[in-house]
Amino acid sequence: MKPETIARLLSLNSTFYQSFGPAFAKTRLRIQPGVRRALQEWVPSGGRWLDLGCGSGALGVEWAASGRQGLYLGIDSSAALLDEARRETQGLATPDLEIRYEPGDLAGDWAANCEACFDGALCFAALHHLPGDELRARVAQQVRVLLPEGGLFIHSNWQFQHSPKLLARVQPWERIGLTDADVQEGDTLLDWRSTLPGQPEQVGLRYVHRFTPEELAHLAALTGFEIVETYESDGQGGRLGHYEVWRAV
Repeated sequence: MKPETIARLLSLNSTFYQSFGPAFAKTRLRIQPGVRRALQEWVPSGGRWLDLGCGSGALGVEWAASGRQGLYLGIDSSAALLDEARRETQGLATPDLEIRYEPGDLAGDWAANCEACFDGALCFAALHHLPGDELRARVAQQVRVLLPEGGLFIHSNWQFQHSPKLLARVQPWERIGLTDADVQEGDTLLDWRSTLPGQPEQVGLRYVHRFTPEELAHLAALTGFEIVETYESDGQGGRLGHYEVWRAV
């Protein structure tokens, strides 16, 4: 993918989350069932954990409510969502649990601001917003550097092909001045709509990549991970999210 195309898609998503952050946060008030399963089955009660693309703080709230100890560090590029996350988790930290949020762009050198290693990293519904194989590999490599051998990287990605509602929102690339030839297989332009009480409908556009299992297996092997579990969850029919648990090797 050409650098200018990558920049265009990153700008599109950045504009979306900066513009619609408060409205988007209202649609993410609680964690998804697949995230809850990951917490119950793979995340211990203590340790230092990183949450990439943390959004509006729903996971931070759950982290505290479940009695976990150690450090929860959420990173997101949207100032609006980080503000919401801080409000949602205000007062939830304890002497045994530190909750922090820091700005960080996954498309940039976000890992340089991480001061120490982590026991694990989470990235729910964020990796699919990164365009291009090289950028996605760079993020996974940055995560690997921050983890010890055996550390876990747990992430989820949309399977919007299982949702007729989402498929109906697929838009032609020409809406943003691109063509099919500019993007990779699986790259998709989706519109997003929300109506808050007393306000007109808000409409935005987002870039999403639809991963195949083969792509994810290649990405894991390329960046120093082995896949230890995969499962589907979320949405009507329980197939909207594809979850993978990777172990650093």
